[in-house]
Amino acid sequence: MPQAKISDATLAKLAKLGIHHRADLLLHLPLRYEDETHLAPIDTVQPGMTVQVQGVITHSETAFRPRRTLVCRLRDSGGELYLRFLNFYPSQQKQLAEGKRIRAVGEARVGYYGLEMVHPKCTAVQEDTPLQQSLTPVYPTTAGLSQTVLRKLIANALDALPLPDTLPEALLQRLHLLDFAGSIGSLHNPAPDVAAASLENRSHAAWRRIKFDELLAQQLSMRVHHRERSKRSAPSLVPQQRLTAQLIKNLPFALTGAQQKVHAEISRDLARPHPMQRLLLGDVGSGKTIVAALAALQAIENGYQAALMAPTEILAEQHYLKLRDWLAPLGVEPVWLSGSLKKKERQLAAGRIASGETLLAIGTHALFQAQISFHKLGLAIVDEQHKFGVQQRLALHNKGKNEVPNLPTNEPHQLMMSATPIPRTLAMSYYADLDVSVIDELPPGRTPVITKLVSDARRDEVFERVRAACLEGQQAYWVCPLIDESEALQLQTALETFQLLNETFPDIRVGLAHGKLDAAEKARVMAAFKAGEVQLLVATTVIEVGVDVPNASLMVIDHAERMGLAQLHQLRGRVGRGAEQSLCILLYQQPLSELARARLKIIYESTDGFAIAQQDLQLRGPGELLGARQSGVAMLRFADISADEDLLEQARQAADELLHDAPDAARAHLRRWMANKHDYLHV
Repeated sequence: MPQAKISDATLAKLAKLGIHHRADLLLHLPLRYEDETHLAPIDTVQPGMTVQVQGVITHSETAFRPRRTLVCRLRDSGGELYLRFLNFYPSQQKQLAEGKRIRAVGEARVGYYGLEMVHPKCTAVQEDTPLQQSLTPVYPTTAGLSQTVLRKLIANALDALPLPDTLPEALLQRLHLLDFAGSIGSLHNPAPDVAAASLENRSHAAWRRIKFDELLAQQLSMRVHHRERSKRSAPSLVPQQRLTAQLIKNLPFALTGAQQKVHAEISRDLARPHPMQRLLLGDVGSGKTIVAALAALQAIENGYQAALMAPTEILAEQHYLKLRDWLAPLGVEPVWLSGSLKKKERQLAAGRIASGETLLAIGTHALFQAQISFHKLGLAIVDEQHKFGVQQRLALHNKGKNEVPNLPTNEPHQLMMSATPIPRTLAMSYYADLDVSVIDELPPGRTPVITKLVSDARRDEVFERVRAACLEGQQAYWVCPLIDESEALQLQTALETFQLLNETFPDIRVGLAHGKLDAAEKARVMAAFKAGEVQLLVATTVIEVGVDVPNASLMVIDHAERMGLAQLHQLRGRVGRGAEQSLCILLYQQPLSELARARLKIIYESTDGFAIAQQDLQLRGPGELLGARQSGVAMLRFADISADEDLLEQARQAADELLHDAPDAARAHLRRWMANKHDYLHV
């Protein structure tokens, strides 16, 4: 895009839309269309219709009640309607003065003056001004960048740039796809006879071609990354069956068949001289931690260090305590590292990691800070990986590269874990460059949790249920709601709830856990709850993952309508960990939005995390489910992996075919769609 013809200010605005080169304009596709190809006589216009009308302004005035408003009467040969502008400029008053002939496009409605359009798009015309020959595209834009400027830039790009097809003709014919140039042209300048609905709901054949191309580029990019990884070096961590066998023998439980299967997959990967990048998926309570412990031991048996990073102190500390209990009898003493440690403790832990004295480090973001260096990192484990940014995961991964002089430039193996089950279509699309292991079986003895939906009007009954459970020797959680994503307000609610429940239950010991507690106080509260000294724990969603108290058999989630499905499922998974029948009460406040009603219905009817995730995908889309706003996962702009599963399957097959039979076409396709974006690895 030559900068001489476009101002720096416009270039900066285009960059906000992801447009950095002229070719990017071609793939900046319309959100919707306006039909300016024909005129509707005013006397045929009904409320709710979006139409284009033409006439002469017969009256124009500025009204000042109830607020300053420009009101114009537009008349054609058969009728009249009013145009109303709440925000307007002197130039608009001039354009809409009495006697001016204009075209107006907008939605008709019944207003104070009768039939009206509010803030229509208006154009001054002559009686014989020709109509548009195609539907008018409306593009995604940003403040200060008008549709007129965007349309002009895109039209120039369409005229100036060649649009060769990147895909072989045989493939297009087999999949019944339109050519690329025709598809792009149809979407930017659709013919008047094209059904606008098929364009706006993206079912038109031109949209299918674009969505296929986008999915194909994603699949090609992921496969290229997968191949590149197989060319890089990592330490070959061959199973020694010394410490791992001893740990399995010492465990008070037997591994499930699913745990044994994924452990074998991970063990095989670690033995290879190429970096493992494996995603371990498992529902709440499926036993991912023991699988991670076995993987860490395989690195340790080979003289390498392992690091386990978790997003919150509570989760990281739970891992530390659990792994210390399992591994200390084997002579492996893990080191705990978090940002809340005192300076001297942090320096001591960092020294043990750097010297290689400790072979297992467990902690939060503190593990990848600049002052932390590993002696010989062979395996990086990231729990709840979608809650870390891509740069954070990469920073930990890089701790294992080039750390030791005179050794090969190996990089560590990487195991990512998630307790947010990911639907098959999502894994196929966004994790095609990773190897995926799934623990699809819960350990025996886990009792299903009963879920009840209870209106806030019955809060007193819930109080009584909690009191009775605690007096019978059980323990309970009371989870406070999210409030506008505000930590300060959430903390205030937690404190108020804690005070209220303390006053309501003078005969019950109530504790409080939230994200603002310092590490020592948080550890003290959680230890007291685990030991049974605290009967009722009031908590924010900080307990969403990692808390394991088998005696806790009752959970109340306050204002459950404010939480997402994955979060509700995670929270519910904190109970049902013992032999006692467990109950989760979802306390909601009326009126419920349609989305909140749908979420509560799903969580009430299902305890299968993968089934819930599939429905969550349909409700929220992949960006929210993957945590992609934070994680940096490149999102699809046009394809919808729920609705376009058939195209995704075709793209997967075509990607393998192109890489094998037509590598030049694959490279050309990646250049068109990814530019610099495909240099981005899942880490």
